[in-house]
Amino acid sequence: MNLYLIQVFNGLGIGMIYFLIAVGLTIIFGIMNFVNFAHGAFYLLGAYACYAIADLTGNFWLALVLGPVAVGIGGWLGERYFLSRLYRVPHMYQILVTLGLALVIQEMAVLIWGPIGKPIAPPEVFRGVMIFGNFAYPKYRLFLIGFTAILALALWLLLERTRYGAVLRAGTESTEMVSLLGINIFRVYSMTFALGAFLAGLAGVLAAPIRGAEPFMGPDALVIAFVVVVVGGLGSFAGALVGGIVVGIVQSVMSSFWSEGANIMIYVAMALVILLRPHGLLGRA
Repeated sequence: MNLYLIQVFNGLGIGMIYFLIAVGLTIIFGIMNFVNFAHGAFYLLGAYACYAIADLTGNFWLALVLGPVAVGIGGWLGERYFLSRLYRVPHMYQILVTLGLALVIQEMAVLIWGPIGKPIAPPEVFRGVMIFGNFAYPKYRLFLIGFTAILALALWLLLERTRYGAVLRAGTESTEMVSLLGINIFRVYSMTFALGAFLAGLAGVLAAPIRGAEPFMGPDALVIAFVVVVVGGLGSFAGALVGGIVVGIVQSVMSSFWSEGANIMIYVAMALVILLRPHGLLGRA
């Protein structure tokens, strides 16, 4: 029983990482109608930013603050001076360009840090395990679950209780309407893209002490993020949260029964959702 409970907790933590990646992806597509295949590269950059800052300063908390901010600024600059030119072209060209950008970032990571993954130690205060009776669980993973839960609440408040969130939600319905209200839609696009990059970079920083930083982690994260978006429903914040948790728990629990097929079960779960609810668990038509 303890084994399955541990796997559920593992799946919850992994699912919250998936949520952070997927919610940025779904916000970007929902308001900008932009297919960003470079989104997984932001996750990759977050992990390497964590490694570089922690290695230089020996301070994980500084990496947790500066890493996502650096990735968010990089995403904002990339959107402002490069990717914004692709808004009016068909999705096929957006996919080709952003996929090429992701490959460039991946190969740059190989050139700078090498093809071998870099281990990152969790902060000293969260090393070891916490014991609850006969149940023991790593401290860092408990911190990860608690921190991402607080972050999810903060994101919900941002999207539901602020003017910026209202503009974002209105933009997912009609960008033309938002523009007619006198709002600079291109500034909203830039802020949205930067927010998505920040969240993906933050996911990379938080995942780094668990899986390290390696140059081929971006494509894996991108594929799973799309699965989470499909399962939860495109454009839905709650859908990204529920989808991330569902995918994480399915993947983690199935690894106890059938380790080789754990990843396959993610796509089985996605297929079942598509068959039963084509718009996702919490998505709209």
